[in-house]
Amino acid sequence: MLKPAQNENTHPQGNTRLKDFLFTSESVSEGHPDKICDQISDAIVDRYLTSDPYARTAIETVVTTDSVIIVGETRGPSDITHDVLRDIAKRKIRDIGYEQQGFDWRTVNVDVRVHSQSADIAVGVDAAGNKDEGAGDQGIMFGYACTETPVLMPAALHYSHNILKSLAEARHSGTLAELGPDAKSQVTLEYRDGKPVRATSIVVSTQHSEKLSQADVREMVRPHVMNVLPEGWMCPESEFYVNPTGRFVIGGPVGDSGLTGRKIIVDTYGGSAPHGGGAFSGKDPTKVDRSAAYAARYLAKNVVAAGLADKCTIQLSYAIGVSKPLSVYVDTHGTGLADEARISAALQELMNLSPRGIREHLHLNRPIYARTAAYGHFGREPDADGGFSWEKIDLVDALRQKLGA
Repeated sequence: MLKPAQNENTHPQGNTRLKDFLFTSESVSEGHPDKICDQISDAIVDRYLTSDPYARTAIETVVTTDSVIIVGETRGPSDITHDVLRDIAKRKIRDIGYEQQGFDWRTVNVDVRVHSQSADIAVGVDAAGNKDEGAGDQGIMFGYACTETPVLMPAALHYSHNILKSLAEARHSGTLAELGPDAKSQVTLEYRDGKPVRATSIVVSTQHSEKLSQADVREMVRPHVMNVLPEGWMCPESEFYVNPTGRFVIGGPVGDSGLTGRKIIVDTYGGSAPHGGGAFSGKDPTKVDRSAAYAARYLAKNVVAAGLADKCTIQLSYAIGVSKPLSVYVDTHGTGLADEARISAALQELMNLSPRGIREHLHLNRPIYARTAAYGHFGREPDADGGFSWEKIDLVDALRQKLGA
């Protein structure tokens, strides 16, 4: 049997970890202005990959009152015209549920400013001769997993996402038709001896019909919070905040503008782990901002699922046009049952971490991205068509064998 590795229980920066503390994470709904943009951008990625699995996309979307602006660069089939992109945006807005004054899928103006990919970028990224496919940009990417929830995700973020997903499902079904698409949640948990034990406060802000009072909305939201949290975890009544300003009738892009890539902490680990800074949505899988972040999560999750650590953070780094990662860093936060250098070596033996290797191992050249653009890219169940392939734990046995576990 492996014994715990002898390493200091500190962050790389040297700060001693607290065992008893409060920690907060937030989520935003599919109707939040930034998330509308992420979903439109990723719906466009899916459209390109449907026609050409090797298409290139770098799409960003902006929304405001009565308007959508789509910008970026692509390389793919010529029949994907600006009119096609406008139609994708309108259908996505319809699916989210926006038919309100100031932002209605039927009447919204969609301005498309998309052009061809830079030839300079293509030269660095494309495989040619003896040169393997290079990274689409320089950057650092992080993956994380922990034992706080069955899906090996941080608990505060997991519950924040699930509260909003539950409300959205009820809204789409008609059960809560009086609620609007725009919503946010925030969960604060108490940790004792490093483990979450209860919620100390819950915040939910949700767009609603003018006919509803704050008290009405509070009671509509309550069961969706209670059903998501573990039994006995509900916060005190005085710390249960629903629409704390008192009114949230004006919402979505009428109330605030939105932009692709502005909710990267919501997309990843809710602040429980580092983030390299790059957004995911709108990018095809040659962009390591996306694909390497998925690979890092995949590897970290398999380390934890294999019982090699209770927590695992993995950092990958790349240079534009270079195929091999510049570094593969593993931190098990003092919970590891093997030396982190050995874990790093084993992971690199089990997976080719070049951009091409990641794409092929996780089968990323498929139209599987629009579904990732709300309620988190991680902690989701793998889909039969290959969606969320980075959530599989199919390296567990091989890792245990290599590390003698």
